[in-house]
Order: sequence, then structure tokens, then C-alpha cells
Amino acid sequence: MSPSPPASGVTFYVSPQGRDTSTGASATPGKANGPFATPQRARDAVRALKSSGKLHGPVTVYFRGGRYELSKPLTFTPDDSATADAPITWAAYRKETPVFSGGRVLSGWKHGDGPLWTVTLPDVKTGRLAFHELFVDGLRRTRARFPNAGFLTTEGMVTTGDPARFTYRNVDLKPEWADAGVEVVSYAKWAGFRMPLRAVDPATHTATLSRKVFEHIREENQRYFLENVPGGVDSPGEWRLDKATGVLTYYPMPYEEMASAQVIAPALTQLVRLEGDPANGRPVSHLRFKGITFAHTDWAMAPEGYVDDQAAADIPAAFSANGAEECALEQCRFIHLGQYAVEFIERCKRNRIVGCELADLGAGGVKIGAMKVHPAEERTSHNVISDNHIHDLGHTYPTGIGVWVGESSDNQVTHNHIHDTWYSAISVGWTWGYGPSGAGGNLIEYNDCHDLGRGLLSDMGGIYTLGAQPGTIIRNNVFHDINSYDYGGWGIYPDEGSAGLLIENNLVYNTKSGGFHQHYGRDNVVRNNIFALAWGKQGQLIRTRREDHLSFTMEGNIVYWKDGPLLGSNWEGDDTFKLDRNLYWKVGAQPVEPAGMSLDAWRERGHDTHSVVADPLFR
Repeated sequence: MSPSPPASGVTFYVSPQGRDTSTGASATPGKANGPFATPQRARDAVRALKSSGKLHGPVTVYFRGGRYELSKPLTFTPDDSATADAPITWAAYRKETPVFSGGRVLSGWKHGDGPLWTVTLPDVKTGRLAFHELFVDGLRRTRARFPNAGFLTTEGMVTTGDPARFTYRNVDLKPEWADAGVEVVSYAKWAGFRMPLRAVDPATHTATLSRKVFEHIREENQRYFLENVPGGVDSPGEWRLDKATGVLTYYPMPYEEMASAQVIAPALTQLVRLEGDPANGRPVSHLRFKGITFAHTDWAMAPEGYVDDQAAADIPAAFSANGAEECALEQCRFIHLGQYAVEFIERCKRNRIVGCELADLGAGGVKIGAMKVHPAEERTSHNVISDNHIHDLGHTYPTGIGVWVGESSDNQVTHNHIHDTWYSAISVGWTWGYGPSGAGGNLIEYNDCHDLGRGLLSDMGGIYTLGAQPGTIIRNNVFHDINSYDYGGWGIYPDEGSAGLLIENNLVYNTKSGGFHQHYGRDNVVRNNIFALAWGKQGQLIRTRREDHLSFTMEGNIVYWKDGPLLGSNWEGDDTFKLDRNLYWKVGAQPVEPAGMSLDAWRERGHDTHSVVADPLFR
């Protein structure tokens, strides 16, 4: 339902058929008082009204259906702020669908060799336009890739030198591909890299990249593929842009008619920016966006390439806010984007992202907070991410997270449906180990997260946490069907000093690795959860590091499984954990042998004294 402005409020209208010389007072184009044509004109009209002192009530800006092509990001500053009594709402008109697009519609296609079509783009040749994404009739298409499916593998490991090198197999690479715009894309463990191919030596089968890689982004026989390969447009849905000539080549799908197809190339990496000045007490505040679609952004890469540290947390978003307070995104769509969809980074408080769809994204869905710890009064906090549908993530940066919360406190991540990711659905906290953390008091509840990882990366979870998080609660969530490439397709994963967590009433099932894994942490409470049917032989509940303090207490849980041990990895010796009042059942009434010993011997160590072995009678 589109909001109706109060009788005392001010209303403006915008339409793709409007004119910026009109007054914006009417929804009907073609009249002097008709709608504006651009969002910028509407923003400036509200800004002028406010600066004149004539703004005394709410303002609603209605957008008629259609595509609004942005030439630069739509930016809001403290001068565009509203108040709680007189908010400013940017909304879809009735049941129409306005689209804020960062793309350009490409026309003038010509039939070339065989099945290929081409169009010459002068702005590309002159450097005014460059893009890495292409959308045809609302679907993302594949940048020329070799091989078309699957991966090549290195011989051994990528070197740690600067620049990095690797030994390629067979005749996978060609010398003429070096410095021809070809990019090497590789995944290892929980991260990956993308960088230009600089040299190919056929005599030694050595490929030279453009910079060094991190130690943790190295594996034996590492997977990689090549993108933007000359002559690589050899499969339906593939395309390549030649920046030197400005020629875009595309291989249409069998059902596509290029004479009528809508082909959009993104020209912007961001669509909307909220740029507050909270250090001087001037946030952007009380702006509300409702029912608007944000689409068609690109991704950018430095000349030396990109190496991911983790979670693509340094990748920007199409809708970006710093110093925003009491702002809201409601029933909006974020689709066909090259990076993250939404981010509220520095000093953002009491904002809401509710009822939105975020799909077909180059990286992840939502980012809240920064990667460094701020004093409490300066920290991003008390934001709500609720009832959103977040799916189909990580097309360019597969480590993108559905909802990422950094050094940010007292946020609510609730009732979201997150699925079809290459990495974790939710990640909270960004302090490795027991150092200072700003991520306490977050509430993660009633989220449904599934089909995660999908066999591409390792070391992930339905929810992944880092660092001390006193007061953070993870409850009433469902995490299922989590599949890693190698190790670590866990359900609930407190990593690297996670401390002070309450983990309760969650359902975790069909995970490649254990339903629960704590690498190391302190004083976490894990109670009343169901952990069921982890696939691997490592164990259902995993603990990695021995420590000299209480790691966690596990009580009232049901653990139900078919194969492998109950407890995996390191449960020996120290007994700095507590397990009791749990129910264990290994299908077929198989014996339960915690940590490789009988249950009686385990109880003599002081664990599971009141636990039972019984069929939970699941249906």
C-alpha cells in the first residue's frame, strides 16, 4: 500500500514522461503543473521548500512507474533531512513500479559472424563508459569466460611473491591474453581474488598476475577461471567488451530477439548516497523510501586487481549511507546490482530496512557498521533489518554475506529469508580474538537461511560470528542445506574469540559439517536447539581449540544423526566446557560414544550427567 500524505502535507509527483520545468504538483504529464521528470529535480524542489521556511508538515514524493536513468548517484545531505513530525517519503505511486537505474539502454545491434551480434559504443572507446555487467531482458548475462563451466586448476600453489605467479597446466593460457583485459578469478578457502593477467610464459607454463595474494588465499591445485577472454564469446548468453574499439559482442540465447531485446549496461556503481555530517551534529534523518526498485549497477576494480580478505566487506553498496538516522527502506527492490545492495556504515542509528527484496547481486545483501571499533556514542547501532527476502548473491564477489553486521551494536536482524548464497547467510562481529569489540547486544532471530555455500567456498556457516559480543542473541532461526567446497559447512559457527553469545531455540539440519562449531570462544550458552543430520564424518558438534576458560555451556539440545561421531575435533583433557540435559539419538539405536569413549566414561568426566539417549520421534 502506498502511503497517503496527510491533508496538511506537501505532495510532489515525478514521471518519466514529466518535465523538470513543471511544478510537480500533479500526477498527470503534459500540464504546466504536471510531474517532474527526474528524482534530482524532486529532491531540489523539496530542498528549496525547506530552505524557504515553508515546510511545516510531511512531504511525499510520488514516482510514477517507469525507468529513471540516473547520470550520477542521487545524493542527500543534512540539508535534505526531515523530522519525526514532518518526514519526507519517496514512494511508488499507487501500484506502479518506478525503477532507479544506473544503466544505459544499448541499441543499434548488428548481426555479425555466425550467431554473434555486435554494437559499437563510442563512449567506451573514448573512456567515458566502461562496464563489467550486462543485463538482457531482465537477466544477468555471462562475461566471456574460459572455461565456460567449472574451473581450471593450478599446478601446485600460487606463489607469495609480488606479483604472484602460478604454474598452469597443459595449454590452458595463451601469451596473447596477457594485458588484453583478461582477468584471473580464483577461489580458495573463505576468500578469493580477481586480477589482470600480466604475462604468460609457454616455456615454463608460468602465469604472472598483477599483485601479491594473501597467504590464506592459497591452496594446492587452486581453482581458477579466466574472464573477458578474447574470442571467448562462444556460448549462448556470453558477451565481451573490447575497450580499445568500443565493440560489444554478444551471443544471444536461442529465444532472444535482438531487434526487440532490452539490453542494459550499468554506468554507475552506486545509485543513492546519504551523506550526513554526524561529527557536527548534522545527520541525514527521517527520509523514507517505499516501493522503489533500485537496479543496474556495476562493480569497479583497481588496476592492480582485487584480493578479498573475507566476506567482501570492503565492497561498496548501491544504496550507501553514512551519518544516517531514523531513515527507512520499505518494500523496495534491489536487483541486478554489481556489488552489495545496501549499507549503513559510519554513525548510522535507528534506521530500518523492512520488507525489501534484494536479489541478483554481485556481492552480498546488507552491510551494517564498519570494520573498526568506534566509541559507543559514535557507533552504528539500533538498526532493524527485518522481513526481507535476500537471495541469489555473490555473482562477482562470492564471499558476499546476506546480512553482514560489523563493529555495530544493538541491531535487530529478524524474520529474513536468505538463500542461494555462496557463503554464510549472516555474519556478526569483526574482531579476531579477544580484543576490543563493538558488536554486542545484537538480536538475530526468526531468520530462515538455506541453500548456502553450494559447494564453492570453505569455512562458512548459516551464521558466522567473530569476537566478543556480550548480549548478542541468536534464537528461533532455521539454518539448513549448507554445503562447503572442502571443510566447514557448519550451521552455527562462533569463530575467533566469539564470546557472550546466547544461542537458543534454533533448528539446524542438513549441513555438510557439524550443526555447531566453535573454533574458540568464551562463555557462550547453547541451549534448546535441534542439531540434525550433519552429513560429514567429522561430528555433529565441533570444538576446535582447547582453552583455559569456559568455552561454552550446552544444555537442553536435541542432537539427531545417522553417521559418524557425536563430538568432533578437540574434546580432550581440559574439560573447559559443560554439556548436560541434552537428548542424543543416533538413527538405528547405534551406541552414543562422546569423544570416542563410552557414555559412562564420559559422564565420569562430569559431562551429560542428566542427558538421555532416546528417539526424539521426529516425523
